Amino acid sequence: MTKLTDKVALITGAAGNLGRATALAFLEAGARVVLIDRAPARLRDLYPELRDSADHRLAEGIDASEPAAAAALVDEVAVRFGRIDALVNTVGTYRGGKSVEEEELDTWDLLFEVNLRTTLVMCRAVIPVMREGGGGRIVNVAARSALAAGAGSVAYAASKSGVLLLTEGLAKELEPAMIGVNCVLPGTLDTPQNRQAMPDADHSRWVAPESVAAAIVFLASDEARAVSGVALPV
Repeated sequence: MTKLTDKVALITGAAGNLGRATALAFLEAGARVVLIDRAPARLRDLYPELRDSADHRLAEGIDASEPAAAAALVDEVAVRFGRIDALVNTVGTYRGGKSVEEEELDTWDLLFEVNLRTTLVMCRAVIPVMREGGGGRIVNVAARSALAAGAGSVAYAASKSGVLLLTEGLAKELEPAMIGVNCVLPGTLDTPQNRQAMPDADHSRWVAPESVAAAIVFLASDEARAVSGVALPV
């Protein structure tokens, strides 16, 4: 089993299906986690065992798309734990069903803010701390559709392709600083929400959030220290 013993990891979107699977996988691997969510009290309900933990932090009410909020949290974590070893950006959302000409611009703005801007803002916030600490690991979540957009989901695919290209560019820029940057490309996640939205789909072909989380744990570990710039289909 891949180990993250005492690694300090920030995980955005920790109240979501993938975020929760990732948080639990990091905890099982021995990491100290900082779980981030925009809602004011959702994390304490999902992770009651971490509420008063000295080894972990529930960062509630944090808007990861806001640079000031992200920077303040990163500074706090760096002071409290002394370093940041990994950042995992799982926060994201999906909208689809309309053509490019029919899709509202507000939807485009939402997808680019949630899927791309939050990833960019959090990466920018942790890079100085990781650089000062001698390195680190960043794992972003793109999507299979980042490689080939389908009709009716172009806005989503475009936002996730931005995550993919951001990952590739950061990997090259941060190689001298020993900061590895990779992303995963999940297919359709097997979640209660997706099953409700697509009841007639072949759910056996969907990917479990736990499988994606296992790939993220590997990419965040020392076992993957020579891996950077990878877009890993799951």
